[in-house]
Amino acid sequence: MKKILGPIAVIVGIIVLLGIILVPSYNKFVNLEEDVDQSYAQVENQLQRRLDLIPNLVNTVKGYASHEKEVMTEIAEARSRLAGATGPEEQAAADADLTSALGRLLVVVENYPELKADKQFTQLMDELAGTENRIGVARKDYNDVVATYNRQTKRFPGKLVASIFGFDEKEYFKADPAASEAPKVDFGDDKD
Repeated sequence: MKKILGPIAVIVGIIVLLGIILVPSYNKFVNLEEDVDQSYAQVENQLQRRLDLIPNLVNTVKGYASHEKEVMTEIAEARSRLAGATGPEEQAAADADLTSALGRLLVVVENYPELKADKQFTQLMDELAGTENRIGVARKDYNDVVATYNRQTKRFPGKLVASIFGFDEKEYFKADPAASEAPKVDFGDDKD
């Protein structure tokens, strides 16, 4: 009887030890994954806020610059790509396209001083600027949470728990490579 109890006690001890190591680590992964999801939802929330503001901005500009159809079309297409984007990488690329299109819109606006003086346009631009700041903060917060999560997937015993339970590294929200280039703005003030 004692010969049987010895190996059983060792097996039970190993199971208890694994439980002591694995359960807290697993729970930490669950919490971190929820933090990543929550933070990503905040990025999406701010991107949606921006998407909701853009039609109002475009309609205001259309009233003054109806012949600038190409810029308006680019904004609409970029907005659609961002609305349909899935995942941080695809959203970052679509967001860069929309930011570029909005930059072209601002160049158009420079040609219409009466538009720049329009109260509704000014309010929309202030809202858009505030939203851009919120998007930047939400991206940073998301990337901070992803960094914490990814570090956990690479460290012991987290690496072991991550591989056992299928916790994979998360994707960072990265800027489009074109974002590193300074935008070219031409106000048409060149005097030759």
